This record gives sequence, structure tokens and C-alpha cells, in this order.
Amino acid sequence: MSENAPPPYPGNPEDKGNQGYPPPGGYYPPPQQPGYPPGGYPPPQGGYPPPQAGYPPPGGYQSSQANTSTIVVAQPTVTLVQTFNAVPVRCSCPHCRADIVTATRYETGTFTWIICVILCVVGCWLGCCLIPFCMDGCQDVIHTCPNCQQQVARWNRM
Repeated sequence: MSENAPPPYPGNPEDKGNQGYPPPGGYYPPPQQPGYPPGGYPPPQGGYPPPQAGYPPPGGYQSSQANTSTIVVAQPTVTLVQTFNAVPVRCSCPHCRADIVTATRYETGTFTWIICVILCVVGCWLGCCLIPFCMDGCQDVIHTCPNCQQQVARWNRM
């Protein structure tokens, strides 16, 4: 600890504990503005009554014998559009109504034949034009239900 005492409190020693702290009773009187009545509000002007303390009772409510009615609001139906592509999709089978993950298989489609013709025109007619028939990336995808083996969707590359 230091041997130096703190500097003395400036001002009157009796006022030392009363600045910035609540008064002994803990009650602050409302601030008064010069020229206003004791309530702190300006005198009424223009025919308006002075504001009243507290909140007014709620208006517009009826007694306990009020008429009650029930309103039913129909909500719109939400339709989810399922998109099928080259990967298996989780959906509900429209045939057996089971919650499934589709099985996929590949079939020759329009895109496969277009690639084959383009390769023939370019000069790959000796056998290279048959490569699109061996590649899954050039063929259409068929989605089937693993439960009932029915076709759920077909995704065309074109």
C-alpha cells in the first residue's frame, strides 16, 4: 500500500455522500419545469383536457355475454415438384405409395443418336461413332420403384 492518502474531497464535507445518489428515503420527486403546475404538464390549450395519470380502461369490449363466432380459413394445397436427374431420388412411388429411393438404369435416347451422327460426320465412322452407346453420360436415365418395379420417371439428356 502507498503511504500517501487520497486527496481530500472537494467541497463541503456534509455534501460528500449526497451528490449523485438517491435521497435518504429513496424517493425522487418529479422534476418541475418553471412556469408549469405541480403535475409537470403545461396548462391545457385549445380545449384539450390535461392528461390523466395511468391508463384509461380498455374501450370497445363487451361484457361476458359477447357473441362468439368461429372462422375457418382454408389453407392452399402445397404441391412439391420432384426433379429427377442422373442420380437416384428419394420420393413416394405413385403406384404403390411407398417411400422409396429410386433405382436407375440407362437407355439409349435421342442425345445418344445425335452424338453418334455428329461423330460420323466428323470422320469417326469406322466404330468410334458407337462410343456414345457405351457411355452412361450420353444415355437417358429411367427411374424405377425397387418395391413394385414400375417406372416412376424418365430423365432425357436433351
